[in-house]
Parts: sequence; structure tokens; C-alpha cells
Amino acid sequence: MSDSMRFVDIIDSQLQNFFDHKADEVAEISADLAPLIDYSRSLLRGGKRFRARFCFWGWRSVAGLTGQPHPQTADHPAFELATALEVFHAAALVHDDIMDRSDTRRGEPSAHRHFEHHHRQSGFGLDAEHYGQSTALLVGDLMLAWSSELVTQALSTATTPSVISGTRREFHKMWNEVTLGQYLDIHEESAWPTVSDDERFRRAMRVVTFKSAKYSMEAPLLLGASMADASADQLRQLTQFGLPLGVAFQLRDDLLGVFGDPEQTGKPAGDDLREGKRTVLIALAEAEMSAGVRGIFNDMLGDPDVTDEQIAVMQHTLRDSGAVEQVESIIAESAERALGALETKLLDPEAVGELRQLADAVVSRSA
Repeated sequence: MSDSMRFVDIIDSQLQNFFDHKADEVAEISADLAPLIDYSRSLLRGGKRFRARFCFWGWRSVAGLTGQPHPQTADHPAFELATALEVFHAAALVHDDIMDRSDTRRGEPSAHRHFEHHHRQSGFGLDAEHYGQSTALLVGDLMLAWSSELVTQALSTATTPSVISGTRREFHKMWNEVTLGQYLDIHEESAWPTVSDDERFRRAMRVVTFKSAKYSMEAPLLLGASMADASADQLRQLTQFGLPLGVAFQLRDDLLGVFGDPEQTGKPAGDDLREGKRTVLIALAEAEMSAGVRGIFNDMLGDPDVTDEQIAVMQHTLRDSGAVEQVESIIAESAERALGALETKLLDPEAVGELRQLADAVVSRSA
């Protein structure tokens, strides 16, 4: 078994043990709470575990230099902290799907649709859609609380004050930034018509940075490194790697949201166009469109009833604008800048090698 597969198995095992414990906890309150645990367990089953892996190798990039051995058991604090990030990510997905009105997640009904179906299947009264959205919102909140609980568990054996305070500071900074970034994403969807073309690109990049890039790559690295008591210089070096890589990651995600294969992404083709996401891709494309083409494009953008044929027209328009090539160029430049930050003696060489491989997987992924 490869090291990456072993790592994923460890995180999967940690998650299943955690949900077994939570299932016992909620059973003491009410059997009606079981669907919340069942859905959370299902949502967190599988996946590439990018955030967990960046967290672990962020820890190892510092711990390796101090001679700390590789963890020999799954209950090592570095694995527990990495598990916390997977739960945090799941919470963000649940909330994001509510706000984006997404019907699917990884090929399955999104949380609010899942619980809406549960309402109807159970023969409950009142509004099924309201029940689904309300329950999903609470599930997301619950998983945020659980992620914080897992961070506390990871730090339970730490005795160095700077490790405890530094790790908690990075965790709460991540929580604040991704929440503010999510608001900026919602804000731009409404404010878009009032903003100039040049300003649209800058603001779309701001959403990329705070909604995704920082919490997807930078924050996991800094959390792991903080638990190894990283110096300010080491944290700065990891930021110089993680932030541009996070930008590349999200821009790749934006391209997949428009052009990705549904069999691989788990979402319908062109789903981001139906949701009307104002991404860097859209900002760059609209800047090159004629007024007439832009008007037609924007009439379809964000229309949940747009047909597959109209999606194909929109995809062609985006490609014809040259925006796809521009985004690919930004991805390549960001990845190159990120990899350049790994040319350092401040981080453990073995960890640097793993981070290089992870960077390649993030940038070149197709789902």
C-alpha cells in the first residue's frame, strides 16, 4: 500500500471512530437525531483528503527538522488535527450548497435536498423545502462544532503554550476568513452589475483568495506547522507556497465547474453557469465580449432552467473569449510561484518532496 493510500485509510478510520462515538452520544438524546449522524458520516466517506494531507505535511515539514519520528499510531495528534480539517471542510460544503442552491454534491443529493427528501419520504407535515434547508444549516453548524472539538482533542497532550495558542489562532483565523470569503462570494453575485470590468476581476480574485485558497491550502499547512511549533520564518515560507497553490486549486475548480465531466465531478455539466457564479473566468470573459454577446450571455447566466444546449453555447462563448487560456496561464504562474517557495532549507526535505507531489495533484486534477 502506498503512503498516500495509508494516510487516507488512517483519516477514514479516524472519522468513522469519531462518528461511532457521536452516534452513541446523540442516541442518548433522541433516536430522531440519527439521520444527522448518518448523513454526516456519508458526506465524509471517501475523497482525496487534500486538506488533511496538507495539514499533516505542514506538521512534518517542521517536525522532521527537529528529529521527531513519523507517527506510528492513528491517534497521533497530527492525524487528529488533519481529521478536524476534513470535518470543517464538510461543514463548508453543506453551507455552500445551501447558498448556491446546488442540488448535488459528489454525485449525491446535497444536504438540503437529502433532508428535503427525508421529510417527504417520512410523510411529515408542513414545508419540506424549509425543513431540508433548516436541517442542512444545522448539520453544517454541528460539523463546525465537531471540527473545533477535534482540534481540542489534537491539542490535549500539548504542553508548549506557543503550540496551543498558535494552533488555535490559525484555526480561528481560517474559520473567520472562509466565512467572510463566503459572504464576499454572495455579495459579488448581487453587486456584479454595479462594478466595472477591471474591478470585477480584482473582486473575483479576492473571493478566490478568502473563500477557498487560504482555507484549502494555506491554513492546513499553517495549522500543521503551528502544532510543530513552527517559527515565523517557517510559517511565512509555507504561506508563500500554500497561498498561490490555493489560488491555482480554486481556479482549476472554477474551470471544472464549467467544463468538467459530470462522471468525474459529481455535478451536472456547466453547474456553475446555472448557479450564476461570478468567477475569475466569467470576469475575464465578459471583459472581452461585445455588448450584444454579453447581454445574451448574462440572460442565461444564473438561470436554473437553462438547457444543455444553452450551456454548450455559453461554454463556446467562454472559450471563444480567450478567458480559458487566461485562467490556465494564471494557474500555471501560481503553481510555479508556489513550487519556487519550496526551494528552501527552512523545511524538512522529505516533507518538501511530498508537498511537491501534492501540488502537482492539485493543479492537474480532473475532479
